[in-house]
Amino acid sequence: MKLEKLWKALVSAGVAEGEPEKKDAEREITALVYDSRKLVPGCLFVCIPGANADGHDYAVAAAEQGAAGVVISHAVEGLGGKDLAILKVTDSRQALAVLSAEWFGHPADQLTTIGVTGTKGKTTTTYLIRSALMAAGHKVGLIGTIEVIIGSEHIHANNTTPESYLLQEYFARMLEEGIDTVVMEVSSQALMLHRTDAITFDYGIFTNLEPDHIGPNEHSSFEEYLSCKAKLFRQCRVGIANGDDAHFAKVMEGHTCQLETYGFGAQNDLRAGEPVLIHRPGELGVAFDTSGCWEMHMHLPMPGRFSVYNALAAILLCRHFGVSETQLAEGLRAARVRGRIEMIPVSPDFTLLLDYAHNAMALESLLETLRQYDAGRLVCVFGCGGNRSKDRRFEMGEVSGRLADFTIITSDNPRFEEPLDIIADIRTGMERTDGKYIEIPDRKEAIRYAILHGQPGDIIVLAGKGHEDYQEIKGVKYPMDERDLIRDILREEHLS
Repeated sequence: MKLEKLWKALVSAGVAEGEPEKKDAEREITALVYDSRKLVPGCLFVCIPGANADGHDYAVAAAEQGAAGVVISHAVEGLGGKDLAILKVTDSRQALAVLSAEWFGHPADQLTTIGVTGTKGKTTTTYLIRSALMAAGHKVGLIGTIEVIIGSEHIHANNTTPESYLLQEYFARMLEEGIDTVVMEVSSQALMLHRTDAITFDYGIFTNLEPDHIGPNEHSSFEEYLSCKAKLFRQCRVGIANGDDAHFAKVMEGHTCQLETYGFGAQNDLRAGEPVLIHRPGELGVAFDTSGCWEMHMHLPMPGRFSVYNALAAILLCRHFGVSETQLAEGLRAARVRGRIEMIPVSPDFTLLLDYAHNAMALESLLETLRQYDAGRLVCVFGCGGNRSKDRRFEMGEVSGRLADFTIITSDNPRFEEPLDIIADIRTGMERTDGKYIEIPDRKEAIRYAILHGQPGDIIVLAGKGHEDYQEIKGVKYPMDERDLIRDILREEHLS
């Protein structure tokens, strides 16, 4: 691709400053690169600032390794006299998004794009939508926290929303696979770092908003966090939003999309009646009726009020695709989300589930939901990650002590800390309550204890790991999938 074509895309997007020399316009660009470890001769190297390194520090090295040009947002010493084009832009991350879309031929324009943002519920909502649309015959790709799905290929995800270049590459691969629709999680970080720039979403969905992701390398304040979420609704054609959320009005301030709302409140376009909780062997579910723009009865094999909200978002979205009520019901019932209230069949006497709840807010929401079910004991097995805030440990210990009937404190990802030190911090929070607990540092043995001591009617939740299939210790990620641990335990104890 000629450099001139890429430059014109930057100019059109309003991120270009000045212009390259005329002799550089005809340069042939062999690759678009933003990682200095992937430099190749003839590439255009985009210098983006990261949390630990700044690409501008590698601009001279890029020139010496044969790059045809560099994209910079501030002056770099040592580039003078080098045989390469220098493209100056206002924001190199924004430029990367624009260049990536141009490089791959704007694949998002040929897909129906659905972006889901919010503090909680993004992952589950994307899977519900994908399952429902596939039941109606659509070919649907998915991009999110757990994985990227392109046809039959499942790719492990490193970020909730990938860097803009990777995002456009995934879109292009989806087109090659004959996919017509993509549903993706859009994180506040992605919106802040311009990863989704150059995409006009056909549909944007807002689930809810609570204080989270505020701190170093994330957001400086709740106001900034909210502001980033709000960007999606100035970047989509149709907005589908939780009208019950306390921050709904603020998030939608200045929106430029057609807006539709869902929730329990009478003001919403799609409304749910009071849900009926369903507790069967191996299933915690919910049933509810809808009114407003679509009247139907729905049964979900997922528990709690928040599952109703996730389903309402999917239902309201599916109206735009002509999905029938039968297809919708089939799709929502069939949806399974790895590590999100994932039921694992162990015993007909009690229910065991996995969930990714790894902070106090998520754990409290989960345990409060499970407490609503008419069951025996609520047993919580969890640990906390190392090299993270100690406050999280105190808070999670206090939440489990207050809401669970029995807690098994164990290890999560200790990273570079000692597991017993982390457990001691959790214990500090536990002892602020009257909750009963036991400490079993080995996670497999903690799960074994929970299974062997399960009582009729119990709900046992393994919290914190969810979809993760590793345990990080001293900088090394060792394979550890709770599903495998459970299978091993059942075999070892002759329970399978």
